[in-house]
Amino acid sequence: MIRTLLIANRGEIAVRIARTAKTMGVRTIAVYSEVDANAAHVASCDEAHAIGPAPAVESYLRGDRIIAAAKAAGAEAIHPGYGFLSENAEFARACEAAGLIFVGPPADAIEAMGSKAGAKAMMEAAGVPTVPGYHGADQSLETLAAEAERIGYPVLLKASAGGGGKGMRAVEKPDDFGRALEGACRESQAAFGDDRMLIEKYLQRPRHVEVQVFADSHGNVVHLHERDCSLQRRHQKVVEEAPAPDLTSGTRRAMGEAAVAAARAVGYVGAGTVEFIMDQDGSFYFMEMNTRLQVEHPVTEAITGLDLVAWQLQVASGEILPVSQDNIKIDGHAVEVRLYAEDPARDFLPQTGHLKRLRLPHRQAGIRVDAGVRSGDTVSVYYDPMIAKVVAHGRDRADALAKLSDALDSIEVVGLSTNAAFLARITRHPAFVGGEIDTGFLERHKSDLLPEAAGASETDTAIGCLALLLGREADARRKARHSNDPHSPWHRSDGWRLNDTSRQVLRVSVAGGEDRDIAARRDGTGEYVLDLGSGEIRASGKLDRRGRLQATIAGVRLEAGIHDDGLGVTVFHRGQATRLDRHDPLAGVTGDTGEGGRLVAPMPGKIIRVLCEAGAEVAIGAPLLVLEAMKMEHTITAPANGRVVSVNFAEGELVDESADLIDFEPLDSGGS
Repeated sequence: MIRTLLIANRGEIAVRIARTAKTMGVRTIAVYSEVDANAAHVASCDEAHAIGPAPAVESYLRGDRIIAAAKAAGAEAIHPGYGFLSENAEFARACEAAGLIFVGPPADAIEAMGSKAGAKAMMEAAGVPTVPGYHGADQSLETLAAEAERIGYPVLLKASAGGGGKGMRAVEKPDDFGRALEGACRESQAAFGDDRMLIEKYLQRPRHVEVQVFADSHGNVVHLHERDCSLQRRHQKVVEEAPAPDLTSGTRRAMGEAAVAAARAVGYVGAGTVEFIMDQDGSFYFMEMNTRLQVEHPVTEAITGLDLVAWQLQVASGEILPVSQDNIKIDGHAVEVRLYAEDPARDFLPQTGHLKRLRLPHRQAGIRVDAGVRSGDTVSVYYDPMIAKVVAHGRDRADALAKLSDALDSIEVVGLSTNAAFLARITRHPAFVGGEIDTGFLERHKSDLLPEAAGASETDTAIGCLALLLGREADARRKARHSNDPHSPWHRSDGWRLNDTSRQVLRVSVAGGEDRDIAARRDGTGEYVLDLGSGEIRASGKLDRRGRLQATIAGVRLEAGIHDDGLGVTVFHRGQATRLDRHDPLAGVTGDTGEGGRLVAPMPGKIIRVLCEAGAEVAIGAPLLVLEAMKMEHTITAPANGRVVSVNFAEGELVDESADLIDFEPLDSGGS
């Protein structure tokens, strides 16, 4: 058995491999680029080696540096994960030449499946059904146009040398063929350095169904059933589930047998995925074979109870597959979605930056979360912006979807936009729940899945106001404890007035809208009564240190997540995030002074003015420093009467969120 393993990847897959390897007693080695020095995958391993600058071409795609790190660490094997060098035949050969085990298929198999045209010819010879099409050597316009006529329109042009939707065009009629071919060739040449095309029959409303296969070096090959990956956006998978819904037992058996035949035909060893395109009538055709572990492998693990990474390490060590085909059963149903840092409202524009708060679904029965980042990490511009994979396993499809929907509603992210709400809407969409699945689903139901932004509900606005009020109370209690007279009524934050009704006004902007003045008063029961303009709402609750608010709003008990960054609060309730920015003269400090008197940056920004110097004595509320962030100025003020111990940054300097801007010593917080 392999004793020391280097993981030539990053993110959630590297974390996953490390965890499984450790349970098997395998020592793990991470590699990392300059920006990943403190990444989750580095922390997951026993040892880590730097391999270069942030760009992948200078680090994670440098096979020579990875092999050098493996040799330096005394590793016996390299696991490439997926992406980067996982399907690079040259890297697999280099590992072998260096005396290292490549945890993957033979280089020849990777090479054979890397050419779509060559792979299709091989599959035809092996009796695996392929889509009617053309993948010949003659690439002249005349030949390609004639082949398109023979196949019958509509046809699909595909780059022979690559995937990911690049160099792909659907052509509806002959008049459009020449122009589409020119564009597809140009795109393929730019992406892959190769403009060769293949042509396939373009199926109407097809499904994308793939089969997980596994082979050992002793001639044993099995399949672990199929996954449906039909819900795609720009040819990229969004939702994956296993088993594929509404497959007959005959189709399932035939598809599994075809996948095994494909693996045998190429002399495969290890984990692989044979991808099929399936017509509405149930007929299916080979598309390609991915010679690596897939992102969506957790749904297969969920329904089979098997650990595919453990199998990879066993097979790479020369062991026989631990289970025969007859013993691989299906237990229930599993669905996976990919949580991305992206903005669905802006055409899914990738988001980069600091994860101020990241709360993923709790690990519980039927829920699995594979994450490659943690709260406080940065989503870099250099790599894929996936935050986590969320997987639900249930007794049937309806049960799995219900669990997944609840899990997605519990996600809390501050600092970046994500697709969490978009994914949750998919899991609840009647057509998807009803099994209406094909590759055009997302585009067909776009208006339902990406509705126009609605304003904040009165309930969520009330929750945010209550959180701000409770925060005021906590600040007042903290200041009172440090004062000369902790019981003075002047420390109260509820708008207390001598011989008058307690009343205060919150000035907030809700969800980026116009400023609103919301009156709040205490009644005889201790509840707040909030006047939101449309009527009064009674609110009470308790906010804990983890940012969980147990509240009663208008007589309804509920729980919400609260993130207070000093400038306002973000409310997480029932899968929705609502932002309330404070414009509050009583909230003098934009950072938390804490026990040690530290004034910290509420967000990344630039120091544009320093208004104090070390040793200066200042009064409560005195402006000390001005921070520019997101094109707005934020003034950091003195939280109490006190002395500036040190100013830690100069004008013009950039600072990260939570950077210690000023060390402050309270002298007298009391009133009399």
